Amino acid sequence: MALVVLALFFLALAVVLLRQSRRERAVSGLPQGRVVYVDSRSWRKPPEPLLAPDYGLVGRPDYLLREGRITVPVESKPTRHAEEPYAADVLQLAAYCLLVEETYGRPPPYGLLVYSEYTFEIPFDDGLRQALLETLDEMRQAEERGNVRRSHDEPARCARCGMRLHCGRESLVR
Repeated sequence: MALVVLALFFLALAVVLLRQSRRERAVSGLPQGRVVYVDSRSWRKPPEPLLAPDYGLVGRPDYLLREGRITVPVESKPTRHAEEPYAADVLQLAAYCLLVEETYGRPPPYGLLVYSEYTFEIPFDDGLRQALLETLDEMRQAEERGNVRRSHDEPARCARCGMRLHCGRESLVR
Protein backbone atom coordinates (compact mmCIF):
# COMPACT_ATOMS: atom_id res chain seq x y z
CA MET A 1 0.00 0.00 0.00
CA ALA A 2 2.85 2.40 0.81
CA LEU A 3 4.27 1.90 -2.69
CA VAL A 4 0.93 2.80 -4.29
CA VAL A 5 0.70 5.98 -2.21
CA LEU A 6 4.31 6.86 -3.11
CA ALA A 7 3.64 6.23 -6.82
CA LEU A 8 0.51 8.40 -6.72
CA PHE A 9 2.47 11.17 -4.98
CA PHE A 10 5.15 11.14 -7.71
CA LEU A 11 2.51 11.06 -10.44
CA ALA A 12 0.77 14.10 -8.93
CA LEU A 13 4.12 15.89 -8.60
CA ALA A 14 4.92 15.16 -12.25
CA VAL A 15 1.56 16.60 -13.36
CA VAL A 16 2.11 19.76 -11.28
CA LEU A 17 5.65 20.25 -12.67
CA LEU A 18 4.48 19.67 -16.25
CA ARG A 19 1.72 22.28 -15.88
CA GLN A 20 4.14 24.75 -14.33
CA SER A 21 6.67 24.31 -17.14
CA ARG A 22 3.95 24.82 -19.77
CA ARG A 23 2.77 27.97 -17.99
CA GLU A 24 6.31 29.37 -17.79
CA ARG A 25 6.97 28.62 -21.45
CA ALA A 26 3.75 30.42 -22.44
CA VAL A 27 4.77 33.45 -20.34
CA SER A 28 8.30 33.42 -21.84
CA GLY A 29 6.97 34.03 -25.35
CA LEU A 30 8.89 31.07 -26.74
CA PRO A 31 7.09 29.10 -29.43
CA GLN A 32 6.92 25.34 -29.49
CA GLY A 33 10.16 23.67 -30.38
CA ARG A 34 12.96 21.90 -28.61
CA VAL A 35 15.47 24.12 -26.81
CA VAL A 36 18.89 22.96 -28.06
CA TYR A 37 21.11 25.73 -26.69
CA VAL A 38 20.87 27.90 -23.58
CA ASP A 39 23.32 30.62 -22.60
CA SER A 40 22.54 30.65 -18.90
CA ARG A 41 25.68 30.93 -16.83
CA SER A 42 23.59 30.96 -13.67
CA TRP A 43 22.86 27.25 -13.59
CA ARG A 44 25.34 25.48 -15.85
CA LYS A 45 28.61 25.89 -17.69
CA PRO A 46 28.08 28.27 -20.62
CA PRO A 47 27.94 26.60 -24.03
CA GLU A 48 30.61 27.09 -26.63
CA PRO A 49 30.02 30.26 -28.65
CA LEU A 50 28.85 30.04 -32.23
CA LEU A 51 31.51 31.04 -34.77
CA ALA A 52 31.44 32.61 -38.23
CA PRO A 53 35.16 33.08 -38.99
CA ASP A 54 34.57 34.44 -42.51
CA TYR A 55 32.64 37.33 -40.95
CA GLY A 56 34.81 37.74 -37.84
CA LEU A 57 31.74 37.03 -35.74
CA VAL A 58 31.41 35.12 -32.47
CA GLY A 59 28.42 35.03 -30.16
CA ARG A 60 26.15 33.21 -27.76
CA PRO A 61 22.42 33.61 -28.34
CA ASP A 62 20.27 33.26 -25.25
CA TYR A 63 18.44 30.27 -26.76
CA LEU A 64 18.34 28.20 -29.90
CA LEU A 65 15.07 26.44 -30.68
CA ARG A 66 14.84 23.52 -33.07
CA GLU A 67 11.60 23.33 -35.02
CA GLY A 68 11.96 20.32 -37.31
CA ARG A 69 15.08 21.06 -39.40
CA ILE A 70 15.01 24.80 -38.61
CA THR A 71 17.10 26.32 -35.84
CA VAL A 72 15.80 29.66 -34.54
CA PRO A 73 17.84 32.04 -32.35
CA VAL A 74 16.12 33.75 -29.45
CA GLU A 75 17.40 36.89 -27.74
CA SER A 76 15.73 37.70 -24.45
CA LYS A 77 15.61 41.27 -23.13
CA PRO A 78 13.39 40.84 -20.06
CA THR A 79 13.82 44.43 -18.84
CA ARG A 80 12.88 46.03 -22.18
CA HIS A 81 9.51 47.74 -22.21
CA ALA A 82 8.89 48.72 -25.83
CA GLU A 83 6.16 48.14 -28.37
CA GLU A 84 8.68 48.10 -31.23
CA PRO A 85 12.07 46.36 -31.23
CA TYR A 86 15.18 48.50 -30.86
CA ALA A 87 17.33 48.63 -34.00
CA ALA A 88 20.42 47.52 -32.05
CA ASP A 89 18.54 44.48 -30.74
CA VAL A 90 17.41 43.59 -34.26
CA LEU A 91 21.03 43.74 -35.48
CA GLN A 92 22.18 41.61 -32.54
CA LEU A 93 19.53 39.04 -33.45
CA ALA A 94 20.59 39.22 -37.11
CA ALA A 95 24.15 38.41 -36.01
CA TYR A 96 22.82 35.33 -34.22
CA CYS A 97 20.89 34.36 -37.35
CA LEU A 98 24.11 34.57 -39.37
CA LEU A 99 25.93 32.52 -36.71
CA VAL A 100 23.18 29.87 -36.87
CA GLU A 101 23.50 29.76 -40.65
CA GLU A 102 27.28 29.33 -40.46
CA THR A 103 27.05 26.72 -37.68
CA TYR A 104 24.14 24.61 -38.95
CA GLY A 105 24.43 25.21 -42.71
CA ARG A 106 20.97 26.70 -43.15
CA PRO A 107 19.74 30.22 -42.41
CA PRO A 108 16.84 30.54 -40.01
CA PRO A 109 13.80 32.15 -41.62
CA TYR A 110 13.47 34.38 -38.56
CA GLY A 111 14.72 35.04 -35.05
CA LEU A 112 12.82 35.98 -31.92
CA LEU A 113 13.30 39.04 -29.72
CA VAL A 114 11.59 38.57 -26.37
CA TYR A 115 10.86 41.76 -24.43
CA SER A 116 9.00 41.96 -21.13
CA GLU A 117 5.55 42.29 -22.74
CA TYR A 118 6.12 41.40 -26.39
CA THR A 119 7.80 38.79 -28.53
CA PHE A 120 8.86 40.00 -31.96
CA GLU A 121 9.39 37.61 -34.86
CA ILE A 122 12.10 39.25 -36.97
CA PRO A 123 12.46 37.84 -40.52
CA PHE A 124 16.06 37.08 -41.47
CA ASP A 125 15.76 38.28 -45.04
CA ASP A 126 18.23 39.71 -47.57
CA GLY A 127 17.61 43.28 -46.35
CA LEU A 128 18.44 42.46 -42.73
CA ARG A 129 21.46 40.39 -43.78
CA GLN A 130 22.75 43.33 -45.84
CA ALA A 131 22.19 45.78 -42.98
CA LEU A 132 24.13 43.47 -40.66
CA LEU A 133 27.04 43.07 -43.08
CA GLU A 134 27.21 46.84 -43.63
CA THR A 135 27.19 47.44 -39.87
CA LEU A 136 29.98 44.88 -39.37
CA ASP A 137 32.03 46.65 -42.07
CA GLU A 138 31.44 50.03 -40.41
CA MET A 139 32.51 48.60 -37.05
CA ARG A 140 35.72 47.16 -38.54
CA GLN A 141 36.54 50.45 -40.24
CA ALA A 142 35.94 52.40 -37.02
CA GLU A 143 38.15 49.97 -35.11
CA GLU A 144 40.94 50.39 -37.67
CA ARG A 145 40.71 54.19 -37.43
CA GLY A 146 40.79 54.03 -33.65
CA ASN A 147 39.33 56.72 -31.43
CA VAL A 148 35.76 55.37 -31.63
CA ARG A 149 33.43 57.82 -29.93
CA ARG A 150 30.53 57.08 -27.61
CA SER A 151 27.25 56.84 -29.54
CA HIS A 152 24.79 57.95 -26.84
CA ASP A 153 24.19 60.31 -23.90
CA GLU A 154 22.78 57.81 -21.40
CA PRO A 155 24.69 57.56 -18.08
CA ALA A 156 22.77 54.42 -17.06
CA ARG A 157 23.83 52.71 -20.28
CA CYS A 158 27.45 53.70 -19.64
CA ALA A 159 27.24 52.35 -16.07
CA ARG A 160 26.27 48.88 -17.39
CA CYS A 161 28.79 48.84 -20.26
CA GLY A 162 31.68 46.40 -20.11
CA MET A 163 33.81 48.77 -22.22
CA ARG A 164 33.44 51.91 -20.08
CA LEU A 165 36.94 51.55 -18.62
CA HIS A 166 38.30 52.15 -22.14
CA CYS A 167 36.30 55.31 -22.78
CA GLY A 168 38.47 57.76 -20.85
CA ARG A 169 36.94 61.23 -21.00
CA GLU A 170 34.02 59.92 -23.11
CA SER A 171 32.57 57.99 -20.15
CA LEU A 172 29.45 59.45 -18.61
CA VAL A 173 30.12 57.58 -15.33
CA ARG A 174 33.05 58.20 -13.01
